[in-house]
Amino acid sequence: MSPREAALKVLLRVLKDGASLSDALPHHLQQVPPRDRGLTQALCYGTLRWHRRLQAMLDGWMDKPLRGRDQDVACALLMGLFEMQYMNTPDYAVIQQTADLGRSLRKRWAVGLINGVLRRAQREGEARGQQVDASPAVRHALPDWLFARLQRAYGDDTDRLCQAMNAHPPMTLRVNLHRGSRQDYQARLERQGVQAQPHEHVPSALTLSEPVAVEALPGFQDGEVSVQDAAAQLAAPLLDCRPGQRVLDACAAPGGKTLHLLEHAGGDLDVTALDAHAGRLERVRENLERGRYQAHLVSGDGAEPDHWHQGAPYDRILLDVPCSATGVIRRHPDIKLLRRDADIPALAAEQARLLRALWPLLAPGGMLLYVTCSLLPDENALTVAQFLQDEPSASESPLQAPWGRAQVAGRQILSGDQGMDGFYYARLIKH
Repeated sequence: MSPREAALKVLLRVLKDGASLSDALPHHLQQVPPRDRGLTQALCYGTLRWHRRLQAMLDGWMDKPLRGRDQDVACALLMGLFEMQYMNTPDYAVIQQTADLGRSLRKRWAVGLINGVLRRAQREGEARGQQVDASPAVRHALPDWLFARLQRAYGDDTDRLCQAMNAHPPMTLRVNLHRGSRQDYQARLERQGVQAQPHEHVPSALTLSEPVAVEALPGFQDGEVSVQDAAAQLAAPLLDCRPGQRVLDACAAPGGKTLHLLEHAGGDLDVTALDAHAGRLERVRENLERGRYQAHLVSGDGAEPDHWHQGAPYDRILLDVPCSATGVIRRHPDIKLLRRDADIPALAAEQARLLRALWPLLAPGGMLLYVTCSLLPDENALTVAQFLQDEPSASESPLQAPWGRAQVAGRQILSGDQGMDGFYYARLIKH
């Protein structure tokens, strides 16, 4: 299968069927020759990252919208326009390859349409781009509702934040510091020709100059290193688990933070890894086996602890709640298309429900770390502030840190700040 045919199938799964990019891409990527897989990925990620802006440009060159059954042709046009606008492929090659894609769809009429539209884009692309960029939301390829929410929350910082949300994220590693120093691992990488820089504020993090295949990382299969954004690596040190403590990772899958909690304490923790989806616990199991650590894996709804919790309370709870994931859009651009404004109140209600339900499971003197990869105050500081107001046994343990920005409760990291994804942290103590 050609890289463009595979990319088109992936885009249709996302745009037509509502599948996530991480679910849709792997199957089709395996059907492409290894040398072409980078192009397939670039076309998928780029077309979704810039979808709204591309669609706005395309609309100006279409006499009427294509019918629903011709969404494959619309996707081919968007992909061709992305390649012309954002990649180094010569225009004539993009036009030819995209027209060939139209032929492969067995829609002969589409070949003429593709040729005509992309030739107009060749002539008029710069002027059309300036027209659509008059709208800041379109310029940043964000839905109106999300841009408006970000603007309300961050004011003058919104433009810089949106640029960071569209930037290519770095590949960051987490070194297991109980099995070797970050400096030693950096030297191992350099001996393999891989350049990496220590993260200024995260002692376990190394940021690679260029991404590499996971299999190429020395010690990966032995749990010496994992792939994890620097912002996510803050969770384990912030929760500050002590050897022998009972710990609940309440929304554990895929298990990166579960593994880090155990690494951080040298494995001497009694950890319960909970997730509402039994199938996703397999990823947790794989991570733990790779690191050679153990935890109790439990399938259950964190908001209904009567169905799964037995025994003593927990000394620490990591509550990394389901959220809009707006802070990781640079890694998952399909979020722009799959998330809706109406999702945010529902997510905030679920987050508050989880927080209320799990709080009674925390021992007096214990600590709960509330985490999201969201940029939206409704899911973050506002949720935590309301809980603190309603729950007399809870108080905030303020985070004094050189990263992020203080909120009415907790700290917010914006996408791109110090090379990190957008994360929110709040640390709560039980009296």
